Amino acid sequence: MLHNWLENEPKETMVCAIASVISLVFSITGVSKNILTFDIAWVAIFLCGVPILIGAFRGVIFEHDIKADLLVSMALIASVATGEFFAAGEVALIMQIGSLLEDYTSGKAKEGIEKLISITPQTARVIRNGESVKVPVEEVQIGDMLSVIAGETVPVDGTIVEGETSIDQSVMTGESIPVDKKAGDRVSSGTLNQFGAFTMRVDSRSSDSLLQRMIKLAKEAEENKAPVVTAADRWATWLVVIALLCAILTWLVTGEFLRAVTVLVVFCPCAFILATPTAVLAGIGNAAKYGMIVRSGDALERLSKIKRVALDKTGTLTYGKPGLSKVVCVEEKYSEEEILKFAALAEQKSEHPLGKAIWNAYTEKGGKAETVKDFQMLAGQGISAEIAGVQVLVGKEDFMEAKNLSVDKLKSISKKEASDGATVVYVALDETVAGVIALKDTIREDACETIQRLKAVGIEPMLLTGDNEFAAQSISASAGISDVRFNLLPEEKMKIIKEYEGGETPICMIGDGVNDALALASADAGIAMGGIGSDIAIESADAVLVSDDIKRLPYLFDLMQKVMKKIKVNIAASLVINISAVLLSVLGILTPITGALWHNFGSVFVVVNAALLLRVKDKS
Repeated sequence: MLHNWLENEPKETMVCAIASVISLVFSITGVSKNILTFDIAWVAIFLCGVPILIGAFRGVIFEHDIKADLLVSMALIASVATGEFFAAGEVALIMQIGSLLEDYTSGKAKEGIEKLISITPQTARVIRNGESVKVPVEEVQIGDMLSVIAGETVPVDGTIVEGETSIDQSVMTGESIPVDKKAGDRVSSGTLNQFGAFTMRVDSRSSDSLLQRMIKLAKEAEENKAPVVTAADRWATWLVVIALLCAILTWLVTGEFLRAVTVLVVFCPCAFILATPTAVLAGIGNAAKYGMIVRSGDALERLSKIKRVALDKTGTLTYGKPGLSKVVCVEEKYSEEEILKFAALAEQKSEHPLGKAIWNAYTEKGGKAETVKDFQMLAGQGISAEIAGVQVLVGKEDFMEAKNLSVDKLKSISKKEASDGATVVYVALDETVAGVIALKDTIREDACETIQRLKAVGIEPMLLTGDNEFAAQSISASAGISDVRFNLLPEEKMKIIKEYEGGETPICMIGDGVNDALALASADAGIAMGGIGSDIAIESADAVLVSDDIKRLPYLFDLMQKVMKKIKVNIAASLVINISAVLLSVLGILTPITGALWHNFGSVFVVVNAALLLRVKDKS
């Protein structure tokens, strides 16, 4: 408790501030004079002043650094020395209120690294003497043979030697559709095996896996992000020197020590210190009204300087799940509606995302379930079933060819759809390929408008995705983004971000998945899509779009810029008020008490001016 009080921990500081307000009210009204033998303002001096004095002492002696606390400490000591206890308590209270506001807006420490660690597989099924044995993943050696069953996370990086499956790689690459894998294909730690069992050969130890490299890089990125120093602390050395010179000169010229004390009291940068956290608090509150959570004042400042945004594709510019794009029929005796119907009924028991998308498209058009016979699923290939006496096959091109069915009539259509970013599924009815169904991740309706508005406010967009070239080019063209990078691993995204980070065009990463966590942490600022985004992406970001409404992005950047302008106005106003107070103190017009009240006016002004930010509205 004592340590927390001296370290200005929020809970203890709040209790001290409340007690101090009560004591100062009793002090200035004189209510306690007939009850106590001392001025009750001492409660505020002790509770709020001691942590300031210790902080100033520690900064000068141990850190060799002069902060705003030193100037406040000088005013406290001078006020107490001259018996101006209310003035001393008031200055200490205002400083602690500023500290509380800064703590409130600073946000909690990011937990992204811990979330990355939490998805790291803990065990692996090692094949020994023909049997599968569970062992801690740390004991797995290069060359070991592992068994991975459906629903399990791949424990280490390796190569499939037996079996076929579909792997959900979205955690690492951001691909919205699972990737079919067979013998000879590589799989990565942290990805999810969706169907069937397979056997894999270990290519690297768990400590050297792609997931572990992400954890290491995330830690480095977080450690290298330097904190922003407050304006008051940045200029504290000069403020202390100027305050001392003014106080000494006032004493020498007028011969009145009380005037010198008043100068020190009014020189305390209370309004100056409140100028930033009050505006930040109002800006963060305004953003929250529109479903945008900004984590801290530091994050807000960095967001206000952004000149370029890098957007992930899946889940950011798109909805992050496959949807029906087109149905094509090449057999006269069937219609496009019948192609979709047969495929959907065959897929109604399937757990594959493409199958679910086909079924959802069918039911959205009013389709209903019917009896399906002889349903069979071949992981990573396709499915077969009998529906109303018709033998139905649904799968990819190699599945049809394996069944000795020709797809020549549909190859050109399939290539065209694939070049447009779609995944093509063939449908065969009674041993004849009758049509294809194209599915692709659909772009958000407001994506194009959002990109245009970002450009209008001077922010240049770029697309970074782990998806393939066709999907990336299709989405970027629809959204109006010319700078496109595709087939990117998480480390490659981070490398691109680092080319811009800290430069003349500060960059902001906008993403939703684990694969975006490194880039989010490495960028000058990061924004996560909160509704569908992973916990890791959210905890690695500086701001979160809770409702996944990307059309809010231009407003967010515009609001952050308005906040920074408001901060500059507040700082300028506080300086003018302080300077005028110093002049009035030198002339003897202000006493320590009236001086304290005058510089309280400055504090009230910056709070009210900052509160005007709450009235700013998003007109989009």
